Amino acid sequence: MADDGGHDGIVRSTLQNDVTPSMLGRALALLSAFRPDEPEIGLAELARRSGVAKPTAHRLLGELETWNLVERTGRGYRLGLRLFELGQVVPGQRDLQEVAGPFLADLFEATRETVHLAVPDGAEVVYVQKLSPAGAPEIPSQVGGRMPAHCTGVGKALLAFGPPERLTAVLESGLVRRSPRTIVLPALLVEELAEIRRRGFAEEHEESAPGLACVAAPVIGPHGTAVAAISITGWAGRLHPTRVAPAVRTAARALSRELGGSAAR
Repeated sequence: MADDGGHDGIVRSTLQNDVTPSMLGRALALLSAFRPDEPEIGLAELARRSGVAKPTAHRLLGELETWNLVERTGRGYRLGLRLFELGQVVPGQRDLQEVAGPFLADLFEATRETVHLAVPDGAEVVYVQKLSPAGAPEIPSQVGGRMPAHCTGVGKALLAFGPPERLTAVLESGLVRRSPRTIVLPALLVEELAEIRRRGFAEEHEESAPGLACVAAPVIGPHGTAVAAISITGWAGRLHPTRVAPAVRTAARALSRELGGSAAR
């Protein structure tokens, strides 16, 4: 459940939608080309992913380096410390992580499975917290990593209990197949989201990666829609939704109340 090459298309489409992107837009496209699982990237690859011409990319990276937003390495570039410092002053997700911490820790202790907290971002989800036990299956998710919303438990919970435009963004971006069991037909996804709303939690069975299963519940904000989602992920043959769903829903409801929202039914 981590970032993949599909993010390249989002970066390029952003540039294509703006016929004459500004230098700021090009610089942001370069910064957005980095991935959590691949921190060092060469100039040519950064130019390819961002859609910025190589000479322009080289010049902009030099300016970003001056501001410590990127650092030059032996193999290319990596994100700079200044970005981390700026991230620490972003109030929304920091507040969410701080408030969610005790609930995630309790869920982790109760289940001894991998626990995630994720937030929506367009057609994707971004993982902002992850707790994993020793011996857990290798799950390709990282804090700061992204996944398409339609093929993850947290994503489907966010879609089922989110505003209509969230689902519209997912359908317009296309339902990319991540595994043989990924839902790629819009009608089937809409049908499953209705079932998720009925039962109050989402399930994923090897839709994002083979061998993995997930149960997720929405965190409802003050305006009555999902602002985040909590999930438990484990081996597909061992994780039983009926057993863990009550614990996931309890954690999500408690966090919803703490944030001033009402629990999903």
